[in-house]
Amino acid sequence: MFERLREDIACVFERDPAARNTFEVLTAYPGIHALMVHRASAWLWRRGWFWFARFVAHLGRWLTGIEIHPGARIGRRFFIDHGMGVVIGETAEIGDDCTIYHGVTLGGTSWQKGKRHPTLGNNVVIGAGAKVLGPICIGDGARVGSNAVVLKDVPDGATVVGIPGRIVTPAAERAVEEARREAMARKMGFDAYGMSKDMPDPVANAINRILDHLHTLDQRMEETSHALRQIGGDVDDSHIPEIDPKDMPGIAPEPALQSEAPSETPQKSAVNS
Repeated sequence: MFERLREDIACVFERDPAARNTFEVLTAYPGIHALMVHRASAWLWRRGWFWFARFVAHLGRWLTGIEIHPGARIGRRFFIDHGMGVVIGETAEIGDDCTIYHGVTLGGTSWQKGKRHPTLGNNVVIGAGAKVLGPICIGDGARVGSNAVVLKDVPDGATVVGIPGRIVTPAAERAVEEARREAMARKMGFDAYGMSKDMPDPVANAINRILDHLHTLDQRMEETSHALRQIGGDVDDSHIPEIDPKDMPGIAPEPALQSEAPSETPQKSAVNS
């Protein structure tokens, strides 16, 4: 018990630069208090004293603002920063060295018995206000952005943001995708990125998917034409007309307006001699 407490205090110093000394952590950190109460309530729960376990957990919630069901399984060196509004459900499982911030919910999406809360791997970080719902798995080293709503499994090392949560593409892969889409947009005659900046994310995402699809079709057509030429086929090599941005008002970027010509009549000075 004391070994676990020492680990909990040490992880506070590792992850919170505001921590000054052990006495402060023991007396003024609700995350530490919530873990201590949870260990007591979980001990009672495992021995079948369900009402007493729930009552102890209820007292912990009243004292700290953190609600942890006695049935939840929590690993070592778990750190709850600030903590107010955190809810951890009955069948939730949390690995070692995880960190969550205030307002996080590890909740269920079903009224059925059985596993209905998330499972977190090791070294998972969940940002403030995030909701991780259902019997899903968050892989080792994953990151969940603040206020994200995660409803599907997250692979190891991934970062999830948004509502609903979506996995952020690694920088190297994102650079390749952006270069490919930009090339396709130039070929079509308009700037896809100019229009996507001011559009809602679902619309921009749909257009990016269309550009990916067109890129694949373009590659397939070139490969088919090349194969036909090799076997003596007659392939039309005429120029394919580009899309005129003027035909897409509100989508393609509009040309910059020309500044008005200066007035030919100079203004007279109103200063009296």
